[in-house]
This record gives sequence, C-alpha cells and structure tokens, in this order.
Amino acid sequence: MKKIAVFTSGGDAPGMNACLRAVVRTAIHYGIEVVGIQRGYQGMIEGDFLPLQSNSVSGIIHLGGTILRSARSEEFRTPEGRQAAYAQLQKAGIDKLVVIGGDGSFRGALTFMAEYPDICFVGCPGTIDNDLYGTDYTIGYDTAINTAMNAIDNIKDTANAHDRLFFVEVMGRDAGFIALSTGIATGAEAILIPETKMSIDNLVKVLEKNYHRKKTSSIVVVAEGDEEGGAFKVAEEVKKRFSGHWEIKVTILGHIQRGGRPTCLERVRASRMGMAAVKALLEGQNAVMIGEVNRQIVHTPFEKATKHHMDINPMLLEMVEVLS
Repeated sequence: MKKIAVFTSGGDAPGMNACLRAVVRTAIHYGIEVVGIQRGYQGMIEGDFLPLQSNSVSGIIHLGGTILRSARSEEFRTPEGRQAAYAQLQKAGIDKLVVIGGDGSFRGALTFMAEYPDICFVGCPGTIDNDLYGTDYTIGYDTAINTAMNAIDNIKDTANAHDRLFFVEVMGRDAGFIALSTGIATGAEAILIPETKMSIDNLVKVLEKNYHRKKTSSIVVVAEGDEEGGAFKVAEEVKKRFSGHWEIKVTILGHIQRGGRPTCLERVRASRMGMAAVKALLEGQNAVMIGEVNRQIVHTPFEKATKHHMDINPMLLEMVEVLS
C-alpha cells in the first residue's frame, strides 16, 4: 500500500481534525503517501484533492470543524456521480480511503464499493449523535455534551433568578443521547427523547409537582427529534395546561454543539481511531468502522454499523425518573 486518501463527510464534529491528523501522521510513519479530499464525496467527484504532509496537519488537533471541510453530496447519490468519483480516484491512483463521518457516509461507501469492488474504505465514526452501533462513543459526542451542559448551566442561573421554566432544545434528530446525558448532568426536571414517549399531560404533571414543591425554576431538555415536536411546540402545549406562574422560555442551542475545541478525551479517542484506521488498511481490512468498546479498538462491518443503532441504557432512564 503506497497511497491512501482521507476525507470528512456529513455533519462536522469536534475531533475530526484530531482524527485526520492521526491518519496522516500514522500513514507517513509507515511510508504511505496521503491525499486529502476536500468537501467529502462532492470533492471526490470534482477531483478536489491535495497532498498532505506531516506539517499539513500541524496545529489542528485543538480545532473544531474540519480543515478538509465537509459536504452532503446529492450528486454522489446518482450512478453518474459515483462513476465520476471513481474516475477521479483512478486518475489519482487511489484505491484505499479513510472516511471520517456518520452512517450516511458509511452507506455511501457501501454503495460505492458494491459498484467498484476494487475500492477499499475504512471508517472512523464522526458524529455528535453517538448513535452508531459498534462503538461506545463517536467522535464529537463528548465535546457536544459538554458544550450543551455548560450552556444549560448558564440558562439555569437566569431561570433561578426569574422563576422561569425553560425548554432547552439540543441536537438529536433520531437519537436522544445528547439530551439524556446533558439532562442528567444539569439536573433537568424532564427529558424528552425520540426513544421514549412522554405525553404532554405527563410532562405537565411532573412540572406541577415540582412547582408545588416550591422549586424556583425548572429545566426541560428536548431532543430535536422527539415525537412531541421541537421545544417551541412542546412549550406551547405546556403553556395551555400548566397552572403554575413560572414564566416560560425556549432556548434552541443549535449548532453551537457542533463547534468548539474538542475535549481532552475527544482528542485522545479521535487520535486513537485515526491511527487504528490506517493499521486496519495495512491489515487488509475493508468496509469496516473503527470503534472503541470497553476501551478496546474494535472493527465493525459498515453494514452492521449502519443497520443497527445504539440502544438507550435503561439505567439512565431510571436515573431521570428517580433524580429529577
């Protein structure tokens, strides 16, 4: 193996740069040339390649986002787009790639390899949602929950000062891991996530109970994908039924959860995964995602990682009920 390519795809996540840095420097350590593909699969279609040296990834381990940038490519979903991408890879002499992204990125790689079996992919799980099967933690999750936790702590200060009920929406379109962890960490009165059902009526009962316990404020953390709707819709429904006198406010944390400097754990984990990805390619591995389970590096086939999703730990749900 003389040359590999690396790219970031899908939603950006803190720690992607640390992973990229590890891929580049590990490959160079083993005498392998590295090419960076800019803007994910779209850059692959357009041949937006650049050579990466060791100094190309200097001073990036602490940065959020991704220096290679990312994109969601509709063109790559078409046979014509994938054919153009394959032609660009052939022209550059690339047949082995490391993709840092989420389940959509891995599904794209699977489709590509089915059509062009001479192309080999190994993936690193880059997504703040922490919803990929085959790893305890994805790249970006630890930073995202700490960012959200700090923001909710700040909101709680002003909630206490003004007797307010805050509905705070965090990211998690299909998975409630961010909401669950940050809600527990900040002492939220209720947490609404896609994996479990809490009706508006039950939510109001919880809030009424806390109000009559003379609590000066309440925080409800809402995952953006919860079936009751986003934080604005939930707050509107609660306002119709809540008999207490708290002032109701809504805060959408949004994309601040994607940015920021990755935590120490994030940088170490991402670096470990990036290094393992290059070693997997050297071992002849193909169509596998690098994961960390019980602190050990594991390889999970893309097909399994994308078809299965991490389950919510029932103990955490019990904690919400008992401790709120």
